Amino acid sequence: MADGLTAREAIALVATHFEEAPRHPAVGVGVGVGVGVGVGESGDGPLDWAGYGESRARAVGRTGEEESVVWGAAEIGGVRAVLVSFEFRFLGGSLGRRTGDLLEAAYAYARTERLPMVSLIATGGSRMQEGMVALGQLQRVARASALTRAAGLPQLAVLRDPATGGGWATLGAGADVVLALPGAQIGFAGSRVRPPDADPSAYTAEGQLAAGHIDAIVRPGDLRSTLSRWLTLLTRGGAEPVPPPRALDGVGTAATGWEAVQRARAAGRPRAGAYLDAYFDERLEIHGDRCGGTDPGVTCGFGLREGRAVAYAAQLGTATRPAGYRTAARLIRLADRLGVPVLTLVDTPGAANDADAERAGAGAAIADVFAAMASVRVPVTTLVIGEGGSGGALALAAPGNTWVTPDSYFSVIAPELAAAILKRAPADAPATADQLRLRPEELVELGVVRGIVTRRA
Repeated sequence: MADGLTAREAIALVATHFEEAPRHPAVGVGVGVGVGVGVGESGDGPLDWAGYGESRARAVGRTGEEESVVWGAAEIGGVRAVLVSFEFRFLGGSLGRRTGDLLEAAYAYARTERLPMVSLIATGGSRMQEGMVALGQLQRVARASALTRAAGLPQLAVLRDPATGGGWATLGAGADVVLALPGAQIGFAGSRVRPPDADPSAYTAEGQLAAGHIDAIVRPGDLRSTLSRWLTLLTRGGAEPVPPPRALDGVGTAATGWEAVQRARAAGRPRAGAYLDAYFDERLEIHGDRCGGTDPGVTCGFGLREGRAVAYAAQLGTATRPAGYRTAARLIRLADRLGVPVLTLVDTPGAANDADAERAGAGAAIADVFAAMASVRVPVTTLVIGEGGSGGALALAAPGNTWVTPDSYFSVIAPELAAAILKRAPADAPATADQLRLRPEELVELGVVRGIVTRRA
């Protein structure tokens, strides 16, 4: 049965301290008095479902809980948060009217106290015995989540086993950061309602990670420390822009445009991973575009630098795919909502332009990043650390606050492609590179970038 954790065992797994919210005065354990009963309803709920009241009473007796969720104020590694935990043994952790009451109250408390929200989810979905009344709770939860999002408060979800149906499609998939236990069953469709020929791996934590729908799989013993780190990273923003990283290579000025291009393409040149490691004291990644895609050529996440949280989106030197742009846009909008400054590292020959990329919506994905950068309210700092190829690179560049390293270039298009467009011979690419004025010094002269970063002495 599921992951075997009770609601309170899951709480103990992550919280250093937990203070449960006061229990609802109208909730009792006897048949005809129990949870989920509205005005004018019998103990068998809004549908007068025969035996429902007895089922609830048995669930109360079996679990000691009054509903399928428990919530309260918690400390997780020293960070205060509102914590919600599902009790799967209570009618499969299903969501009914009373569950909606409790979840709405938890979200409201988070907004009143300005606390992040953490949900430990183990549910089979909406409660059948309450019919459409139960299903309607998803709208309540979605609205409460949207209000909390608009208030600039982070929401984190831990997907236990199982996390299916409306619980996954609201508290789970709607969270800012989504973690999962290894092997957890995750999906909108529960195991009893899937097509008989469905690939079971698609409904696992591992399958959802591969598809870009969750951020990480975390072992139970690591949950507390991981949540503590995430809560720290998501709540320590600031209004001041961050400085660009220092250069990691001591190369001098490139004599020609073609030399600048060759330097940026050199295999041994420092890449984004080295820059991020040097810049941050610690960092955690978000993963995937939440649309079924991932791009190994883009890394996004949040890092801690001198006690301050900074969001980052970095290209890793390959042609950026639509999923990479969508992940970056997700990161930028999340950072903006939470008041966390952003650092972007540009390093790409350009956007991927193969047929698969076009079918995956390359244009729309790039446009989405441009829109996110154009509307962001937090400060954004950009450093071009290698190739800056065309609009696929410019999409991640901060207007007015872009810097370059000595071993980089930024161009309207790669010199070889520019030569081809101008109907020149391939041998003319080096001369074309000079005409494009793409060297770091020339970019400063053109006013395209603010300056060239140097290596720390």
